[in-house]
Amino acid sequence: MTRRPLLAAVGAATAALLLAACGGVQYADTPVPAAPPTTTAPAPTAAATSCSPSAVTSYAPLPSTDPSQLPASVRQKGRLRVGVSADTLLMSARNPFTGQIEGFDIDVARQIAKAMYGSEDALVPVVVTSADRIPKLRSGSVDMVARTLSMTCDRWSQIAFSAEYYQAGLELLVRKGSSATTFAQLAASPDAVDKKVCAPTGTTTYAAVVAQQGITPVGAATHTACLVLFQDGKVGAIAGDDTVLAGLAEQDPYAFVPTTQKPLTSEPYGLGFRSDDVTTARFANAVLDAMKKDGRWQALYDRWLAPRLGAGSPPASVYGRPVP
Repeated sequence: MTRRPLLAAVGAATAALLLAACGGVQYADTPVPAAPPTTTAPAPTAAATSCSPSAVTSYAPLPSTDPSQLPASVRQKGRLRVGVSADTLLMSARNPFTGQIEGFDIDVARQIAKAMYGSEDALVPVVVTSADRIPKLRSGSVDMVARTLSMTCDRWSQIAFSAEYYQAGLELLVRKGSSATTFAQLAASPDAVDKKVCAPTGTTTYAAVVAQQGITPVGAATHTACLVLFQDGKVGAIAGDDTVLAGLAEQDPYAFVPTTQKPLTSEPYGLGFRSDDVTTARFANAVLDAMKKDGRWQALYDRWLAPRLGAGSPPASVYGRPVP
């Protein structure tokens, strides 16, 4: 994917977004979780990306996007509760002026809700942390997760995924002017702070940071919490997907994502569903395929991500996973 320089936003945007994310304004229609304290918690087990079927292999889509194919229990709900972020700028973040959560992930979820129930307003966003995505889904607190959720072999043993809807890459955000722009350079820096790299706990990103020799992993509830630590000078870098880091750089004019770095890992995003809700996952695949074909996916990408990440195109859907 071609890269373009990241644009820096004014400091006021950071303050407004952090205020909204921390609960300065109450929005009754969107449940918000209590944020766990910042910690250097143990890493989750790094899941293998090669398995059979592969991590990006989903179930064949339903023949059409006709919602009558969905189970009656799903159709009768009349709404789609979706686990989302409220502070991942560009992907899923609270607009401090409107109070609405908006971004690429949200707009993808709106298309699924519209196909299921006839209106984008059928989407009910439920704010979850990265660590809570799968537990909330498995418990039935949400019907779907659209929160930069990477498809991994380990996660397939816990939930079901749609086809891939975005291909991200794990990178680093550092201070402008820093000569240390890679994990190896950060580890070799004489500055102890440079060796500290923040990532949200309970994520594949945090596991990747832990695996880096000479690096001190610092866990936080969200990437926004990592940004606060970064701005306070408590960590030297933030690890995250290119989509997430682009949003963080928008909020801090003294931070940047080096365009020359090679992504440490590939992070294919999929929509998450409960393992016993395969029919809805297959319905979502039919919707995603239609979006990729008719230009809706491209329009969403061009609106939210192209100005920061450059030209992009939808990832190919891969099917072949046996339907239980």
